[in-house]
Amino acid sequence: MAQPVRADGRFMTVRRETERPQSVALDESALLRAAAERIVLGRCVLFDFDGPLCRLFPGTSSAPLAVELRKIVARRGALALLPPAALASIDPQVVLRAVDSARPGDALVAELDACLVQGEKEAARIAPPTEGAEDLVRRLAKEGVRIAVTTNNSPEAVAVYLRRMGLDEHFAGRIHGRTGDPRRLKPHPDCLLRALDAFGADAADALMFGDTTTDLAAARAAGVAFVGYAPDPGEDGDDGGGGGGGRGEGACEREAAALRAAGVAVVRHRFDDFSALIPW
Repeated sequence: MAQPVRADGRFMTVRRETERPQSVALDESALLRAAAERIVLGRCVLFDFDGPLCRLFPGTSSAPLAVELRKIVARRGALALLPPAALASIDPQVVLRAVDSARPGDALVAELDACLVQGEKEAARIAPPTEGAEDLVRRLAKEGVRIAVTTNNSPEAVAVYLRRMGLDEHFAGRIHGRTGDPRRLKPHPDCLLRALDAFGADAADALMFGDTTTDLAAARAAGVAFVGYAPDPGEDGDDGGGGGGGRGEGACEREAAALRAAGVAVVRHRFDDFSALIPW
């Protein structure tokens, strides 16, 4: 039998005795309080990196890195591997995924990843923090909540940012990021499952903050409850693309709309109001 109410990322799915699904329009403030209470009960929070913790590539700033990856592909005589979307995207991860899809495990994939790691580390040294995220992290850590980063970015870049912000001690190395296998990037739940395994936690104990439908798909696959984050429109300035970088005003609005269309009932634009609701 299905559970009467499940915090499965939608926070709104119910089943009658006939097992027919029914969506219920619950007040978002009540759903927000339920999410905050889940943190107290489960004491396990997973953060996506780019978005919920910082803006790794504000605006269209990821574009030069995507161009650099395409130059590497061109020098290796492999441009034919890139579909039109990868040739045009300002998201370097799109280029990486495209090459890996065509040549899984190829040396070119490793070369592209090494370039991407370096570019992400440089971006992490100047990435603007997400408003309210630092205070939320510090409060969670103070209350003994287990916290980790689950991201498609490189662990090295995350470590650079956390050290810069003085937050590394709160995560204590619990950074679960991109490995050498791009096929395990989100929406694959690999990084979430690694985090849960490291904690010795059940999926039912955890809540994830993410900013894309890719994050949502990974959370659902792992069985982890999900709260969406979308920055205030206009925070980044220029419009950009999706995925791992380059998100401006129009893109931010699209992300929030995409999360809600996917069934995420709780989408926050800032963390300070959420933090105030946690009933310690």
